[in-house]
Amino acid sequence: MSNAAVPDSVSTLYQAHHGWLFGWLRRKTGCSQQAADLAQDTFLRLLLKRECEAFREPRAYLRTVAHGLMVDQIRRRTLEQAYLEALALLPEPVAPSPEERLLVIEALLHIDRLLDALPKKTRTVFLLSQLEGLSYPEIAEQLGIGLRSVKRYMHDGFAQCLRVLLT
Repeated sequence: MSNAAVPDSVSTLYQAHHGWLFGWLRRKTGCSQQAADLAQDTFLRLLLKRECEAFREPRAYLRTVAHGLMVDQIRRRTLEQAYLEALALLPEPVAPSPEERLLVIEALLHIDRLLDALPKKTRTVFLLSQLEGLSYPEIAEQLGIGLRSVKRYMHDGFAQCLRVLLT
């Protein structure tokens, strides 16, 4: 991207803080290439969100954005590693193709983002029902909440799934 296409405030922010952010990320990740990618992604996020106004604490803001990107990257790697470990346990003819693996990993990441967007209590109730197979009365008893609350949390969880599917 040419310098003329970059808003002045992002360009100034980049020039003033890129070196510091790169160093901070390199210490956190232990990898220069990963730090360089995350630093670029941080400034790209600013450009895409058009958050170019002057910040009182630019380093704190940049650190927050970069930290969120690191967490997303770690979450993706963890999820992908768990999936690959489960695949390794399957007999060879059952193992999916690389294309199928990519589709499954993308679906798992989508589900992970969907669940992460739910409030903690709603997510817990939803997972106990959908993954653990607990009945609503069992969930109510385990969490010490009313059956009506369990039903409301499940409704909220399904509504979030529907919203995501329709967007």
